[in-house]
Amino acid sequence: MAEALKIPDLAGKAVLITGASTGIGAALAKAFAAQGALVGLHYNSSVDAAEKLKNEIDEAGGRVMLVRGDATKSEEMVRVVNSTASAFGRLDGLINNAGGMVARVPYETMTDAHYDAVMDLNGRSVLAATTAAIPHLKQHGGFIINTTSIAARTGGTAGSGPYGSSKAFVAAVSKGLALELGKYGIRVNSVAPGYIATPFQNLYSLPGQADVVAKAVPLARVGTAEDCVGTYLFLASDALSGYITGQMIDVNGGQVMS
Repeated sequence: MAEALKIPDLAGKAVLITGASTGIGAALAKAFAAQGALVGLHYNSSVDAAEKLKNEIDEAGGRVMLVRGDATKSEEMVRVVNSTASAFGRLDGLINNAGGMVARVPYETMTDAHYDAVMDLNGRSVLAATTAAIPHLKQHGGFIINTTSIAARTGGTAGSGPYGSSKAFVAAVSKGLALELGKYGIRVNSVAPGYIATPFQNLYSLPGQADVVAKAVPLARVGTAEDCVGTYLFLASDALSGYITGQMIDVNGGQVMS
């Protein structure tokens, strides 16, 4: 594996990352594999990207398995979790990263069908994967990290309000889970990325949005997937964050300060 700052207590941990074929999820899969973790790499439609990423991790000496499933279907996410735990013989961590905007739709014209699509992808998937993971995580204690968004704080931009609302739901769910699961030694936190240059932004950014953000944020640039990695590694490590739960950490270059 390429040289990286080693976090000793992550080596050998079995970690499932949903939505891990591209963007932040792909960066996380490579980073956890570089730490010596056993990585369950969940994907759905991005077959070629997932297989290419697996090959990269394999060639670098990491241990990774591909597990496919539709994040909008609870039964498939349950299968994804249980398949990963069965393959590795345990599950120590779950990163709920699968999600998307589906489409830019203003509240004024939002339909029930659009609401269901957004909430199933961003909200229901987190609940389904998490409830399936709890029995496994209870055996040794562990961590759950949910990917929210700056939109959970701001409400989103034009047409992304439903997406922002779904991510605010995830942020609240993370706190509720932290309250309930602490007694099992399971820590639950969330990460709220700002504008991160990923395929997600290629699909959904407004014209000129990247330039506007780069000029507005104190760090004077948009973020990269790699900018997010350290926060997830920190929250996954008991050695580094063993007394941190129920928190949302913003990674946005100072675009929003809380």
